[in-house]
Amino acid sequence: MTTFVDRVELHVAAGNGGHGCASVHREKFKPLGGPDGGNGGRGGDVILVVDQSVTTLLEYHHSPHRKATNGKPGEGGNRAGKDGQDLVLYVPDGTVVLDKKGEVLADLVGHGTTYVAAEGGRGGLGNAALSSARRKAPGFALLGVPGDLQDIVLELKTVADVALVGYPSAGKSSLISVLSAAKPKIADYPFTTLVPNLGVVTAGSTVYTIADVPGLIPGASQGRGLGLEFLRHVERCSVLVHVLDTATLESDRDPVSDLDVIEEELKQYGGLEDRPRIVVLNKIDIPDGQDLADMIRPDLEERGYRVFEVSAVARTGLKELSFALAEIVAQARAAKPKEEATRIVIRPKAVDDAGFTVTYEEHEDVYRVRGEKPERWVRQTDFNNDEAVGYLADRLNRLGVEDALMKAGARAGDGVAIGAEENAVVFDWEPTLMAGAEMLGRRGEDHRFDAPRPAAQRRRDRDAERDDAEREYDDFNPF
Repeated sequence: MTTFVDRVELHVAAGNGGHGCASVHREKFKPLGGPDGGNGGRGGDVILVVDQSVTTLLEYHHSPHRKATNGKPGEGGNRAGKDGQDLVLYVPDGTVVLDKKGEVLADLVGHGTTYVAAEGGRGGLGNAALSSARRKAPGFALLGVPGDLQDIVLELKTVADVALVGYPSAGKSSLISVLSAAKPKIADYPFTTLVPNLGVVTAGSTVYTIADVPGLIPGASQGRGLGLEFLRHVERCSVLVHVLDTATLESDRDPVSDLDVIEEELKQYGGLEDRPRIVVLNKIDIPDGQDLADMIRPDLEERGYRVFEVSAVARTGLKELSFALAEIVAQARAAKPKEEATRIVIRPKAVDDAGFTVTYEEHEDVYRVRGEKPERWVRQTDFNNDEAVGYLADRLNRLGVEDALMKAGARAGDGVAIGAEENAVVFDWEPTLMAGAEMLGRRGEDHRFDAPRPAAQRRRDRDAERDDAEREYDDFNPF
């Protein structure tokens, strides 16, 4: 059974905003009490939070679909709907958030670091909030905005100070078990270790973490074996330790060639050229292992490596190794910039957020309007209510959409689409519409929809002429 997962695809959905309420206050002796519909509540966010007690992404591997709660709709009596509850997802320290294309959205390092993966939709305004001096009793309310839907990828890059790299069965698991209190599975066959193991080592006053990175063989950086799955766990380490087997039973291998192969894989993976290296010659308790270590040590030191001869079984040479690693880790920590406490960063939108674009799409014969405000207003409009549709037309007119359409060459009767292709609202454009705020009538109605629409009639006439022409062609050419 899988117990360690370091990469998952997560489908998160923020809560939808609650709908506003259209209500009129009714009380004895007050037949026209005025609008009292409350606003809808905000939808809940989906938030990723780093928790040191979480070490794997296994929970999200089993249940990758997560959704925050929706906001409650408003009610009469000026009662606002309750906000949706935020959904907090705890992730391990060192989790990287990516989009479907592989671009990094956030690098979550440090306990308590947060990232809003999906933002909840805002609640719709009730008719009490929409009333004005000219529109005293609106017969409509705004709908809540749907929450964000995001498909993200979570990758765990282990936050460790030291990474043990080497061939399978080189003794990495044995070494981490004697240097720390970690208890990894140890056996005499390759690929015993299937997941990275973490241990905590204390050397004098320095405490550091050490990671056993499994599965490195020739071609690991291209996906052979398990190397590509776990090479990401090397990226955050301060020092790399090459664990070389001086008592290997394979005739076509030797410690120096093993070192060259692993270095080539690290080079192909990239980004690790600046990390200090240490070479550990393991299994010197075996006579042949000690002889081979004495033979190759001068060559390794000539290459510039610090070499340590150890035996995980006999527990020799471990103290010198642990203090040498502690020294390098301490130097790396001192060179890092001072860490600051996690702060809440507020990024308000620009003051001029009323921007929009109007483009003509010839293949669909429509003028497409894209912009944060127009698209949000469309999602908030109840198209079953004529007064709400008229209110939308007034808002778009005041925003300058009508002027932009004229400049783009749109004429009466042309198709206009607001929003992306998959969820756009398409309508026939009628220019120079009067503002509807002062056009009084019964609640829920707009007088402009009672007027004839010559542009729509012209379009229907064109469709009818095309249908007649197709029928005539079929009658003339029955085959």
